[in-house]
Amino acid sequence: MVGSLEQATMRKVAWRLVPFICLLYFIAFIDRVNIGFAALTMNKDLGFSSSVFGFGAGVFFFGYFLFEVPSNYILDKVGARLWIARVMITWGMLSGAFAFIQGETSFYVLRFLLGAAEAGFFPGIILYLTYWFPARYRAGVVSLFMAAAPISVLLGSPLSSALLEMEGILGLHGWQWMFIVEAVPAVILGVVVLFYMTDRPEKATWLADDQRAWLVAEMNEERSRKQVHAKHSLLGGMTDIRVLALALIYFGTSAGLYTLGIWAPQIIKSFGLSTFAVGFLNAVPPTVAVIAMILWARHSDRTGERTWHVVIACLVAAAGLLLAGGAASTVAVVAALSLVNIGISSAKPPLWAMPTMFLSGSAAAVGIATINSIGNLGGFVGPWAIGWIKDKTGSFTGGLIFVAALLVLSAIVTLVVARAGRRAEPASTVAR
Repeated sequence: MVGSLEQATMRKVAWRLVPFICLLYFIAFIDRVNIGFAALTMNKDLGFSSSVFGFGAGVFFFGYFLFEVPSNYILDKVGARLWIARVMITWGMLSGAFAFIQGETSFYVLRFLLGAAEAGFFPGIILYLTYWFPARYRAGVVSLFMAAAPISVLLGSPLSSALLEMEGILGLHGWQWMFIVEAVPAVILGVVVLFYMTDRPEKATWLADDQRAWLVAEMNEERSRKQVHAKHSLLGGMTDIRVLALALIYFGTSAGLYTLGIWAPQIIKSFGLSTFAVGFLNAVPPTVAVIAMILWARHSDRTGERTWHVVIACLVAAAGLLLAGGAASTVAVVAALSLVNIGISSAKPPLWAMPTMFLSGSAAAVGIATINSIGNLGGFVGPWAIGWIKDKTGSFTGGLIFVAALLVLSAIVTLVVARAGRRAEPASTVAR
């Protein structure tokens, strides 16, 4: 009876929450990386060099870094419904404002403000999922949520390239139309969040009484099991050495993710393709990545193993970047970028299953935000390095090698963390 009640409850929770938060992340990721498609025409219109564009694209993560931890702490206190709505509405308005940038300064300022506005969304959702899904479900659910990122590239690439064709309509450039059109859904969905999201299982009137009672009891029991080892203080969540190590691991994966999101269209276009063709070819790598990520995360959940699922994925992504740097044809570069997508996407769900094994309460809120804020600085370093090295060498190769090295470092740190965990807590699932 309990087994059937659990299955029915988790199925209902998953269908209620996961598609909706996937939609939110889908929109978030499009607004975060559509700058990569805008660059195909915007850089020439505004006179941006590769260095200027790379720095401006990456400065988003300075705002993200500064406001991530306080944003997630506020979410834990006021509830996901209000805070996620605030995040989405403000980032939507700022994303639309990119249509009116005039030069380097306005570009840098708006990218910084967009990062500050969006801070707290991703770690907030990761934290939100820990309120609703027991640990044994978590990597699989996170993989479904994170599938929205490659799917946004899959669907957003042709859309963005099509919007760029609106050049001259009502006196606006195509890239201006792209920013305006793609910003609207964030504002609309921000309002929808206020009416659709439920903060905690205790408030889930859409669950049957026995389902709600089972889920509340299950989550309370899981929290109680962590009482002995879990850290609960704010300072503990920010300064735990495992949190800082996971942030370093995430740094490399973020550098890889945003190298793809921001530079992949230009890397593909360097083979002499039209903007429209770039849109469709850029959609190929995330298509295979979505399938690989979900299967990889389910295998991680089924085996309970996290470390090697992160390590292998990081190394696959690094190999893909090295191959992309030496690619001599369109087919070769798309195949290499597919490997990068598979590796980056597959590393993240098992990685995000780790923090809540040793953090609880407010410490989990700030710990997850700390990992995401520090780790996402890789989203600045990767794109900036690609642009700076390309200006110096005239090629993407050196920058791709640099980002590949960061991913190899992520793999090494993951192994070090696992080994240290086995020594400190032989029975802990953290080191599995």
